[in-house]
This record gives sequence, structure tokens and C-alpha cells, in this order.
Amino acid sequence: MRKINQYIDSVFDPQDRLLEEVVTSIKENGMPNISVSPSSGKFLTMLVSISGAKNVLEIGALGGYSGICLARGFGQSGSLTSLELEDTYARLAESNLNKAGFKDQVTYLTGPALESLQKLEAENKRFDFFFIDADKGNYLNYLEQCIKLAEPNAVIAIDNVLVRGSVADDEVEPKRYTELMKEFNQSVAEHPQLDAILVPIGDGITIVQVK
Repeated sequence: MRKINQYIDSVFDPQDRLLEEVVTSIKENGMPNISVSPSSGKFLTMLVSISGAKNVLEIGALGGYSGICLARGFGQSGSLTSLELEDTYARLAESNLNKAGFKDQVTYLTGPALESLQKLEAENKRFDFFFIDADKGNYLNYLEQCIKLAEPNAVIAIDNVLVRGSVADDEVEPKRYTELMKEFNQSVAEHPQLDAILVPIGDGITIVQVK
């Protein structure tokens, strides 16, 4: 997986100075270096653009890398709502989105994501694109809540579903959430309200369309 992704990044993703600055800002602020890969980021931009989504919800802001990629997909005619547990992370993400030219198009909600999702549901908010990249133990809860907030035919993208290949290859050292993601992947594949496929890019991104 590492070699394949290095190849994809080198061929299909040219140097992006702005995103490189985001990665640097994340490191300088002592935050974990767990943003999506360059190719995954470009994939998210293309998915938002191709789907025509204009109202995007992100679960897990970190330093704003994925947020910028999502916002680039809708340009100047869409909006991003980003949920982030840590207030310091949200502030850095907001600063980086501002630098990227999306100052008035992003709203950050801090605190436990499930609480924010329930609040959005109570306010009858609806979204046409979702990106889930947060604590793995709540992935299924996040997915179910996103379905409640989804417009018809909305798209949901879910990151880290391959867990560095450990969900598929027993010779790869398992991570603490490998078994959890195996169960999650099976649940998504069998979900009656979803059409889904797993794309082996980055650490694996599952693409879902809500029926």
C-alpha cells in the first residue's frame, strides 16, 4: 500500500504549497500528523466537485487539510460545517481555511461530534456530502447520524477503512482498531440504506451513496 500510494502521489498529485504549509502548521502546533494523504485529498476535491455538492459536513477537522480539499470541490458557491472535539485544532483549521480563501464559507462546531450531530438534526440541517475522519470507535454512530442528515442521494466518504492493510492481510501487524474496522466495513457493505464501495487510496476510503 505504501509503495502504491507513493506512486500515485508522485504521478497524480503535484506539489501544493498551501497544503504543505498546512502540514507544517500542524507539526509546529504539536498536533498529530494524521491528515489525509495528498492523493486522498485530491480525491475528496474531485468527489465533491463531481457530485455537485454544495453543503458539506466534515467530522474531524484536525488542522484543516481535508477541509481545504473539500472546500476546493465546491469553490466559492458552497459551505462546509466542520466538527472538531478540540478547540485548539478547530482554531488552527479555521486559520488555514481562511488563508485558503474560504473565510466566510466554513462553520466550526467544537465538542463531542455526536452531540453536534444531534444538534444539527434538531435544527433540521441537511447536507449533500459528508466526510468522516475521526475516532474509529464511533464510526458506525457517525454514519447512522449522517444518514439522518443526508439529502437524497447524498455522498458519504469515510477514511482509514483499510487500517494500513491490516483488515485484509493477516501478515500486516494489526492496529488497535483493526477488528473494529473489519466489523464496520461489513456493516457498511450490508446496510440497507446505502450503496457503497471501498477505494484503496491513502489508508482506504469508502464511498457511500444514501438511497
